[in-house]
Amino acid sequence: QKTIPACGPTGFIEKINCATSNRDEFKSCRSAVMEARVFWRFVGTMMCVAAVFAVLVVCRQRVLDRKALEKVRKQIESI
Repeated sequence: QKTIPACGPTGFIEKINCATSNRDEFKSCRSAVMEARVFWRFVGTMMCVAAVFAVLVVCRQRVLDRKALEKVRKQIESI
């Protein structure tokens, strides 16, 4: 596939059959620049989602720690 000029940049091709001229042509399916942009957008989105959930985990852990300390304090006061 690398020998076909349309495949040069990406290595992927799509065979197109023109209905009017009845000719088979090849074109590159994907753009390397577009693929890179989509990949980095995905990575950035996943990093943001991970950061949000990390903050949520820390907040939830603080709430649970506070409840546990309150429970221990109440038990000590009741003695």
